[in-house]
Amino acid sequence: MQYRTLGRTGVQVSTLALGAMNFGAIGRTTQDEATALVDAALEAGVNLIDTADWYSAGESEEMVGKAIAGRRDDIVLATKATMPMGERNRQGGSRRWLVTALEDSLRRLGVDHVDLYQMHRWDPTTSDEETLSALTDLQRAGKIRYFGSSTFPAYRIVQAQWAARELRLSRYVTEQPSYSILQRGIEADVLPVSEEYGLGVLVWSPLASGWLSGAIRKGRDIATHRSAVLPERFDLSHSANRARIDAVERLAAVADEAGLTMIQLALGFVTAHPGVTGALIGPRTPDHLRAQLAAADTVLSADVLDAIDDIVAPGLDLAAHEKFDAPPALLEASLRRR
Repeated sequence: MQYRTLGRTGVQVSTLALGAMNFGAIGRTTQDEATALVDAALEAGVNLIDTADWYSAGESEEMVGKAIAGRRDDIVLATKATMPMGERNRQGGSRRWLVTALEDSLRRLGVDHVDLYQMHRWDPTTSDEETLSALTDLQRAGKIRYFGSSTFPAYRIVQAQWAARELRLSRYVTEQPSYSILQRGIEADVLPVSEEYGLGVLVWSPLASGWLSGAIRKGRDIATHRSAVLPERFDLSHSANRARIDAVERLAAVADEAGLTMIQLALGFVTAHPGVTGALIGPRTPDHLRAQLAAADTVLSADVLDAIDDIVAPGLDLAAHEKFDAPPALLEASLRRR
């Protein structure tokens, strides 16, 4: 396992981190299964575990808490807030909600602090001052060590950095964006901005929701867990999905020639970027975890990286409509001409 410094924090984290979104109802994972995954990941050298209050309505946090009991100090523990946990004020980035949300997360996790507390999405209804001042106070109270953002558009990352400086508040020290060979849009803006401000970057969905797992190929029925949950993302009648399957076939040939699995190619690609600290893997089974951990020390040659660029150009998203960082006015007509 390789380790890198998380931004400018001085904290060393493994380049593969365990994402716990599949713990609980979302991944149909039991406590025993979740604990076994945590055990195997820690034994392999993984030292960062990432979850969120929103994953299975808090169940993921509860499972992580039980799985890490007795070894909290060995783990860099990260969770998130802002996604809806109920009606109206039980969501977003207000001080009122963040204080409550963190207390709820600490209770479910069975700990007195988390190492990294992340804003799961940018909340356009709440000012940077409101959110940053609440997070700074929670940090000073010792309940969080650092805080970061997740899936923020580049201009919001910049705005939050300037707001923290102007208001003399603590700042976001990490960003958690979606990034894979098939979704390279963040190379154009988010990654350069993150490097400029010295942010640690923990990327999610490096296997592109299973497209890069090796299980999806032309001529085969698509029968992955994710395809059952989100069938429209795998429907080959859509042009974006046809572009993805074409790219997957060409990438599989690159992987074969290099003597790599598709998972090694995919994880080796995202961790090769100098702006990326680590990649979040989200296994549901021990077999998934073993296949992903096999990529822990994968280093892609320049020739392989060039071949990938020829298939999916730098900065290109093959499914741009699946991005989660679009400005609200692009998503809701009523906000376009206020």
